Amino acid sequence: MIETPVEIVDDLHRARKLEWWTLAGMASVIAVMAFAMGQSQAMRTAFVEDVLSLVPAITFLIAARFEPRPPSERYPFGFVRVNSLAFFISAVVLTTLGALLLFEGFSTLMKREHVTIPPIELFGQQIWLGWVMIAALAYSVIVPVVLGHLKKPVAQRLQDKVLHTDADMQKADWKTGLAGIVGVLGVGLGFWWADAAAAAAISLSILKDGFKNMRGAAAELLDSVPRALEGTNMAPDARRLRERLEARFPDAHVRLRESGRYILANVGGAEPPDDLPPLGDWMGQDQRWRLAQLSFTPKGCAMSDAMEEKEDENHR
Repeated sequence: MIETPVEIVDDLHRARKLEWWTLAGMASVIAVMAFAMGQSQAMRTAFVEDVLSLVPAITFLIAARFEPRPPSERYPFGFVRVNSLAFFISAVVLTTLGALLLFEGFSTLMKREHVTIPPIELFGQQIWLGWVMIAALAYSVIVPVVLGHLKKPVAQRLQDKVLHTDADMQKADWKTGLAGIVGVLGVGLGFWWADAAAAAAISLSILKDGFKNMRGAAAELLDSVPRALEGTNMAPDARRLRERLEARFPDAHVRLRESGRYILANVGGAEPPDDLPPLGDWMGQDQRWRLAQLSFTPKGCAMSDAMEEKEDENHR
């Protein structure tokens, strides 16, 4: 079992609080968007994206509840990888709905369906519904962008991919708002295709996020090397750890994998020395908690021999 390090307890508490704020703030955004939606497909797509933005927050809160649970008979290693599972679930939801929305947008363009945005009566005055839509879209940008900026540094300190993905999506919400506003204004100016084109552009953004996150989540579940929060390269702290282990055990084979927010290391073909330093000493000062396990596979074990054979093949 990996116990929650004291170094990240405060940040985990702040992350949970931010995700509860997200549920409350995005609920208000969804209500405003539902009120102003009308017949605009761009508005409907932006509305769906706002609903989707609840998925990472919900999965993070569920994962945070399961992660500290002690091991059981059926789950002897505990629930630390529930964070990786939550990351994968949110990515699948994003990808699926992004694809469906993109299909709907292109179908509307192919059918040449003309959308009208009529005037409405508001507080006794006749106004164009498009202005209400634009105001709703502007509000739908402000709330997530602010929350995204608050989450980003916490996600970096926790090395939490779910929280980081959530922050990235919300920080980029201005693109959705801008696309929606352009679509609404385009319809107002007589360009019937502008609304569906804006909806397709928003869908592409959702689909891109979904594919990117699914690739990262699948890699984590398949025990790839610890990846950086942004990109597919090895995380800098994991690279430094591998270099230190290889310098200390030059004839061994060092393997690293990620389990949730933690790194697990194995040194194959070496015995643990008597003067092995504490786990935290292998990491940088800011990331002492990240290395949760360091194991050794002595020379002559099947796993160690298989690693050596693989290494020999790679050098041929």
